[in-house]
Amino acid sequence: MEFKWLKHVMPRGLYGRAALILVLPVIVMQLVILVVFIQRHFEDVTRQMTNTVLLELQHIVDLVERAPDSDAALMATAEVSGALRYQLDLPSAPRSGFERVFYDVSGRTVAATLREELSGLQAIDLATSLRRVAIQVDTRHGPMMLKFDRRKVSASNPHQLLVLMVFTGVVMTAVAFLYMRNQLRPITRLARAAEAFGKGRAGPYKPSGATEVRAAGAAFLDMRRRIERQTAQRTLMLSGVSHDLRTPLTRLKLGLSMVEPSQDIAEMERDVADMEDLIDAFLDFARVETLDDLEQIAPFSLARAAVEAGRRGGGSVTLHPLQGEAVNVSLRPRAVKRALANLIGNALRYAGRAEVSVHVTDKSVYFRVEDDGPGIPPERREEATRPFARLDAARNQDKGTGVGLGLSIAADIARGHGGALQLGESATFGGLQADLVLAR
Repeated sequence: MEFKWLKHVMPRGLYGRAALILVLPVIVMQLVILVVFIQRHFEDVTRQMTNTVLLELQHIVDLVERAPDSDAALMATAEVSGALRYQLDLPSAPRSGFERVFYDVSGRTVAATLREELSGLQAIDLATSLRRVAIQVDTRHGPMMLKFDRRKVSASNPHQLLVLMVFTGVVMTAVAFLYMRNQLRPITRLARAAEAFGKGRAGPYKPSGATEVRAAGAAFLDMRRRIERQTAQRTLMLSGVSHDLRTPLTRLKLGLSMVEPSQDIAEMERDVADMEDLIDAFLDFARVETLDDLEQIAPFSLARAAVEAGRRGGGSVTLHPLQGEAVNVSLRPRAVKRALANLIGNALRYAGRAEVSVHVTDKSVYFRVEDDGPGIPPERREEATRPFARLDAARNQDKGTGVGLGLSIAADIARGHGGALQLGESATFGGLQADLVLAR
């Protein structure tokens, strides 16, 4: 039997699920105790008390039956009814049936016991007053109405157990909630630290809580330090490689500049320039995570700066109007500018025009770059975001091929902000649509 439907009704958070695990057994236990108490103990006690009252009622009925008339019957039962605290009315108006309120659980047991044991019973009234019981018995002198205290047939304090049970359950549940919150707080802190690190924010974190949570926290810190160390080593290594490669490239450029111009020399100079571009792009790719720190800045201003830079480069770039330009978001300005510059440059390289738009929500910031170029086939869009991927078949080669790192750098910057780079087809221009999604 499958229980997939439970996924739709179960709480999604750990705190909600732990609370459900805690509260559900308490409620079920109280319901079971309540049912058992009412059906077993409460009904048995009520039946025993009613049987005791039956003896007194039968004695009064016998006195009435032996009396020659109603007046003699009232005189014969006056002392007994007074001592037993019964109110007797003979004769009384005829009545019939059984009346009780819907929540009077013990009333059903009282009525059933009286009907079984008391002969001549005509009516039972438990609804007019919850504190008194009124019954009518048929005698040879006419209908006789007997009224007595309800406490004679029902326990007077059954609610005490219920109140005590509910009060104890509420108190223990509240205590358990407080304890559970303290136990779940370290897990929440670990989740926040991991989420912040996924967005490139290495904030302070100290493992705490239970042994298992402390072990997970320590493992997270080890992983974070290892990743930071590897990133620093990669950046340092590539910086050294860049320095070592630029020196011979500079000598080559100097040597080529002193040689008489020719076709071969021009091709060699283009090769040297391509090597410099490749080294610069490779370093940009390696330094994505170390561009700058988080700042509160308006996303629209970043998009405007990137568009102006694209226009200065001779491209046809427009910025779509945005409402709410003053909204500030925690971002890495230089990194976001680099990602937008790569997306705009990629669009202008293969298309005639591009448009940039910005959309800010409560959870994310969307930078959209659209162009009227040939676009990228859906089956090759994931490949396009890989380092050094050049989709020559999908793009025009007469506009330049690049080094294949533009989209990859933009995707890494998006992941560094807890987001993603999404490629699609532009509904406005028909070309490529690149959405740079950054988490707030």
